[in-house]
Amino acid sequence: MYKEIVDFIKRLYKTESFIPLHSPLFIGNEKKYLEECIDSTFVSSVGKYVDKFEELAASYTGAKKAVVCLNGTNALYIALKLVGVKEDDEVITQALTFIATANAISYTGAHPVFIDVDKETMGLSPDALNKWLNENAVLKNGICYNSKTGRRIKACIPMHTFGHPVRLEELIGVCKKYSIELIEDAAESLGSFYKEKHTGTFGKIGILSFNGNKTITTGGGGMLLFNDESMAQHAKHLTTQAKIPHAWEFSHDHIGYNYRMPNINAALGCAQMEQLDKFLKSKRLIAMEYEKLFKDSSIGFFKEPKDCESNYWLNVIILPNKVERDAFLKYSNENGVMTRPIWQLMNRMPMFKACQTDELVNSFWFEERVVNLPSGVIQI
Repeated sequence: MYKEIVDFIKRLYKTESFIPLHSPLFIGNEKKYLEECIDSTFVSSVGKYVDKFEELAASYTGAKKAVVCLNGTNALYIALKLVGVKEDDEVITQALTFIATANAISYTGAHPVFIDVDKETMGLSPDALNKWLNENAVLKNGICYNSKTGRRIKACIPMHTFGHPVRLEELIGVCKKYSIELIEDAAESLGSFYKEKHTGTFGKIGILSFNGNKTITTGGGGMLLFNDESMAQHAKHLTTQAKIPHAWEFSHDHIGYNYRMPNINAALGCAQMEQLDKFLKSKRLIAMEYEKLFKDSSIGFFKEPKDCESNYWLNVIILPNKVERDAFLKYSNENGVMTRPIWQLMNRMPMFKACQTDELVNSFWFEERVVNLPSGVIQI
């Protein structure tokens, strides 16, 4: 079966050369906009493409306002600061996530709490979250505290794993019940919708990533999505060194951050946004081909959850066990097809091993079985 899968992928991508997991594709106005940006000399943090990119992303996602950052991790850190996460607070997220989610929490001085995921979404489970809070949380004067540690539980960050939306409505309900702020880590889910509404627009703040391996890229980059325009304006202020506008004076009113996306990166993003619908169509067709391949196989193909339209950023197969997972990873990578396992659970990392968790039953199950297949856009 392993040879059949590798041969299929080579036919799909029409090459016998090495096939990466997810390469960027530049087939539109990327060179044109980059040349215009260079000719203007506005290649840093000021220029028309920054504003245009924010407007395009806000329009596409349905957010009231979008604010660009250097990367998704910066965006997540700023989001946590904006909702009031402080040192020694607790922030709940999933153990099955890319490390940037947990790192951003740590930057604030807060403590991550790792809760299990759903089998249907690979994302934070509202049932597991509700159970853990029922056993560990208490509300005092409208503020949620951990009854075991005494620390304030301030925020919750679900992550839309590989672009598959979590059960947002139920998570929002649980967070509201316990007065916890919801921030969406939508780094991987540009183009994914939950009940016809774009991911990243349900919580108080959502974040996106435009790293080189994402559905569209700015080389490196991130974005904050807001439903509150005043909060968005404050985010823009903080991420541009909190400088008060003036013709010549240097005056700052907060501790700010140099998290500005350069205009040259935003130019690339504008061109990529023009291709987004085409890219998503291609990725869906690729996913359908994979689904057909594994239809009658002992290897499962992970499909978009109910009531969702996923971007299928990285396609996922589920191997029967860890031994077979590792055997397939070895065979495919040795035969010119890049495949990768899912991330090691956060609580296994030395810096997070003391963090609180629940049983993480589904998280451990996925960790031993998931493999990502090549998912880069094919021109159609």
